[in-house]
Amino acid sequence: MAKANIHFFTEDTNYSLKKKTLIKDWIKSAIIEEGYRLQELNFILCSDEYLLRMNQDYLQHDTYTDVITFDNSEELKTIIGDVFISIERIQENAQGLNLPVANELHRVMIHGTLHLLGYKDKGKAAKSKMTSREDHYLAKLS
Repeated sequence: MAKANIHFFTEDTNYSLKKKTLIKDWIKSAIIEEGYRLQELNFILCSDEYLLRMNQDYLQHDTYTDVITFDNSEELKTIIGDVFISIERIQENAQGLNLPVANELHRVMIHGTLHLLGYKDKGKAAKSKMTSREDHYLAKLS
């Protein structure tokens, strides 16, 4: 069995993620709490333009976004995925919400992870449940 791993990468940005071990442990505990097994999870922090190109190429959406999640798992209740996050979107959103950038980044990281755990955010009820789970896990980080 391969070791469960969470990796952090950057593409087209020089953003430096702080407290990587703490974030890894936090994400792993959320996955376990949801009854899933972590195999591999990659967080790729990137620029707006990088994520826009991915949105166009893979999802046929011609819009900027803060996060795109790819589920690469083939087994039920197993996490293998990639979460691409635009640091520029995160910074802009954090400024608009008057929050520290790290807080907004953590919300988007758990948001992408929750997508891999089967949570959706289309429609009012689904979005409400997603936000509730984000808040639940963010409270455990702080």
